Amino acid sequence: MRIIRNLSPSLLAGWMIAVSIQLAAAASNNLKLHGALVAEPCTLQPGDESIELDFGTLVDKYLYKNQRTHSKTIQLRLADCDTSLGKTVKVSFGGAESVALPGLLALDVGSQAQGVAVGFETPQGQPLPLNRWSQDSTLTSGNNIVAMQAYVQAEPAAIANKTLQLGTFSAVATFALYYE
Repeated sequence: MRIIRNLSPSLLAGWMIAVSIQLAAAASNNLKLHGALVAEPCTLQPGDESIELDFGTLVDKYLYKNQRTHSKTIQLRLADCDTSLGKTVKVSFGGAESVALPGLLALDVGSQAQGVAVGFETPQGQPLPLNRWSQDSTLTSGNNIVAMQAYVQAEPAAIANKTLQLGTFSAVATFALYYE
């Protein structure tokens, strides 16, 4: 307050005009929001927004012999499906891709284990590479379960050189659903 009192009236007026111009600029429409409201055929069952799949303890000797684990089922539970809005659904998994095993999910950077990646496939064992859509699954009215599978596969160089590194691991993928 003391500084303002000591300013000359013309300087004070100039300062007030500058502040009001800045306030006017800040108040202009500089943030525009938009979106689309849509009706989806199904909703995810509460709790299925985030799914954890535990592979448990994997033995390196098994991977050296078989190159991959048995598959574990992932169930996406869809509720309240309205087939007038969509008759089929496709699934895609996205995430960081393994360099050594293209199409498979790389382990998180903080993983102790090395030399493996996570793969996805259909219940029939057909590979589902990252960022690719599955075949259509037919929806029925009401509740539906879309099943996919995941497995751990050893990298070819880690098998050939016997260099699998032991330890805990994790990987994160994002699944997406596409209705038609």
